[in-house]
Amino acid sequence: MQRCDRCSEDAVYLRRYSGQRMCSEHFLNYFEEKVVKTIKKEKMLQRGDKVGVGVSGGKDSLTTLHMLKNLQEDLDLEVHAIAVDEGVKGYRADTLGAAKNFCSREKIPLHVVSFKAGLGFTLDEVHKKRSPCAYCGVFRRKLLNETGIKLGLDKLATGHNLDDEVQAIMMNYISGDVERIARYGSGDGKGGFVKRIKPLAEMPEKEVALYALLWDLGASFAECPYAGGTLRSKVRDWINALEKDHPGIKFSILAGSRKMQPLLRNAASKELKKCEKCGAPSSGSVCKACLLLEEINLKGNETLI
Repeated sequence: MQRCDRCSEDAVYLRRYSGQRMCSEHFLNYFEEKVVKTIKKEKMLQRGDKVGVGVSGGKDSLTTLHMLKNLQEDLDLEVHAIAVDEGVKGYRADTLGAAKNFCSREKIPLHVVSFKAGLGFTLDEVHKKRSPCAYCGVFRRKLLNETGIKLGLDKLATGHNLDDEVQAIMMNYISGDVERIARYGSGDGKGGFVKRIKPLAEMPEKEVALYALLWDLGASFAECPYAGGTLRSKVRDWINALEKDHPGIKFSILAGSRKMQPLLRNAASKELKKCEKCGAPSSGSVCKACLLLEEINLKGNETLI
């Protein structure tokens, strides 16, 4: 059994990109200190903020909620949780149960919104018309933002970890979408958007999973049944293979993207408009959510499928 580099306790984690071994206590300390450092460096929070956390019940969202709950007293935060029920049978009920249990235990207000109530359909009902992920991401963001506005939030935190960020960056490169590359991660809260923050953006997925397990957050580790075989899953596997041979490459991809974004924003910036149909911020005359709703053949809240 390997020992922790800082004490004589058994190591529970080897950080391959630095070669450092840590016991459970030193790992938890390291993790929390790094997340707080990221929050401060990126100026994510201000004293007295009303913060919402998009929760699924998985390891990433519950870790984010746990971290902000820990900072609540020091920063005089008002913390809320928002869960989106997409209507995926055999999956979302389990993860929502984990979110409800955690929020009940920690006395955090939980607001549940659903595709069915907010849009008129479930993901299960429309997933055959297009890749379900294409619908899910757009409509989740729509419902989270609308709920954040109703709650009067100053910030909306999501549980995106380092792996999520790097996968999104590479997918944007592959698609050649300069506008999206330029905008990605900005979340400035202008033009009708609640400001987005990502406290776990510099934490590898494996570290988030270990943190959730060591703290016994009660997170669900169920995987969405629609996740397999997507472009993101293929990009994820490719990046993980690179990381295995070249530890630290995920950090390099994130750092490189952050350096390029100011230049890209100047070259590709477009002033946001208001969607002609729903009034939400949009780079075009009609927002992506409304375009997809038209594609699904909606009339008001009545689904014609």
